[in-house]
Order: sequence, then structure tokens, then C-alpha cells
Amino acid sequence: MGRHEYLKQHLMVRRRSKYLTRLKFFGIALVLIVLFLCSFNFGRFEIPIDKVLKIILSRAIPMAKTWDTSQETVVLFIRLPRLIAAVLVGGALALAGAAYQAVFKNPLVSPDILGASSGASLGAAIAIFSGFGSVWVQILAFVCSLVAIFLTYNIGGRIKKEPTLALILAGIFISSLCNAVVSMIKFMADPNDKLPTLTYWLMGSLGSIEISQVVWIMIPMLIGAVPLLLLRWRLNVMSMGEDESKALGIETKRLRIIVILNSTILTAASISIGGLIGWVGLVIPHLARRLVGPNNKVMLPASVLMGGAFLLLVDNFARTLTAKEVPLGVLTAIVGAPFFITLMMYNKE
Repeated sequence: MGRHEYLKQHLMVRRRSKYLTRLKFFGIALVLIVLFLCSFNFGRFEIPIDKVLKIILSRAIPMAKTWDTSQETVVLFIRLPRLIAAVLVGGALALAGAAYQAVFKNPLVSPDILGASSGASLGAAIAIFSGFGSVWVQILAFVCSLVAIFLTYNIGGRIKKEPTLALILAGIFISSLCNAVVSMIKFMADPNDKLPTLTYWLMGSLGSIEISQVVWIMIPMLIGAVPLLLLRWRLNVMSMGEDESKALGIETKRLRIIVILNSTILTAASISIGGLIGWVGLVIPHLARRLVGPNNKVMLPASVLMGGAFLLLVDNFARTLTAKEVPLGVLTAIVGAPFFITLMMYNKE
């Protein structure tokens, strides 16, 4: 085979690979859309999908009302905010996990590795113990999550040898400290009032979500997600190593700070409205990498779509499995842990 024929064949293989990757990406997007629409019919109050579409479209297009007020209330004020929140939280956690794994070059890294989840738990525990309302629970969870990351980065930054390992160890230390304080607050909380509320929040749930909370949480999520999606190619360069990245003009330290900060904003925003929902940021990036490849330009957006679809599916089971709603964090652990073990056992890379 001549050089010209070899290059032509290689180019055809690359084009075919790109086409298949795009096809998979659009397939994932289609699955998310179909699942989102079908999720309106999950629950004890069944509403046909055609009525769901009419109720939603009636907000923008005038049409004859063929549904009753109770159906409209369920669709617009109960299920729609919850489904949107599930997609946002799942996508944000998956994107944060994929970004963490890319910047640390470690597939076992998850969004809570630097103490973001534990900090949010502490903030929520303080708010619930103090008798604050749900808005302050979200605000304190968000703020304390950012404070935990700030402390982790400052402690890890003082250790010059093995900076990445130092950062992870500092995160473990901050997480342990926050978890210890949360345990103390649970010990002191009123067992008939505040303790059940705190325990249920820590298990994770989207049961009490409102449309105003969804609108509010979209702002920090956009602030965190947009820079990460714009820096996808830089993460590809960074995966080649520190020396190669610097040779290509990438400021690795600055990039690492930006990725950690934005991933933390995503994690903090997600936890503040949904409680502790684990495994999404660890499992979904692995699955996305399997489907569309390791290229962060495609893998990061695919993680967002798959994370949203995954949490949407789990939330549907949480609402319908038993007479009483199952906490989301419990179900994601039950599904995520065996799935991740299977991925690791049959990983051929």
C-alpha cells in the first residue's frame, strides 16, 4: 500500500469515527428528551403525554383548554420544576466529575473529593439546627461548600511537594472535619423535629423543589458550566502532562484553579437544592468516556446529557418504587456502586 493510499484510508477511518461519535451524541440527547417527556406520566396521578404537551405549550400558544385545573397544577407546579431540577443537578454533577477527573488525570476522582459535599452538608446542618427556612438552608449549603474548597486549596497549596496529592489529602482532612461537626449537630438536634429533617436532607431529595428555586439555581450553574465547556480543548492538552502543556502555552496552575472553582460552584449549587446525591459525578463520566471516547470536547457535553438522563430516571424510580418516596442519594448509591464496580472489572483500557 502506497503512502497516498494509507493516508486516504486513515482519513476515511477518522471521518467515520467522527460521524459515529456525533451520532452517539445526538442519540444521548434524544434519549434525554424522550425520557423527560415520559417522566411527566410517572407518579400516582397519571396524565396522558398529549395533555402534558398541551398544558406546557398553552403557556406560549393560545389554545382551547381540554384539561382540568388539577392536571395543570400537577404538570406546571409539581412535576415540571422537579424534572428540570433533576436534569440540571444530574448534568451539573456529571460535568463537575468529568472536569475533576480531567484536571487531576485520575478516573477515581469525584466532585466531593475536595470537601465540597461535606461543606454543603455542614452549611445545611447549621441552617436546619438553627431553625432557618429552606432558602437559608440552600444559601448556607452553597456558601459553606465554597468555604470548604477555599480552605482545602489554601492548605494544599502550602505543601510544595506533590501538589495534586497534597490537595486531595487536604480535601480528605476538610471532609472529615465537616462530617465530624455534622455528626455533633445531629447528636444535639431535637429528635422529634430537626433531626428527621436534617437526616432526610442529607439523603438527597427533589421532592419539595419549586420553580423559583430552579430559576435561582440556574444562575450559579451557568456560571460554573460555561467556562468548563469553553476550556474543553485546554483540558485535552493538560491530559498530556505538565511539561507538554507548558510547552504549548497553557498555564496549568491557573487552569487547575479555574476548573476546580467552577466545578465546585456546580457541585455546591446542586447539593444546595438536592441534598447529598452521590455517585453521579463518578460513574457518568466513565460511561460517557466509553460511549463517545476520551476527547473532552465531546465527552464533557455528553456527560452533561447523560448525567441529566441518569438522575431523571433514578428520580422516577424514587417517586414510584414504594408508597413513600425513596431518597435520591440512597438510590444513586444502590445503582451507582455496583455499576461502577462492573465498569472497573471489565475495563479493558
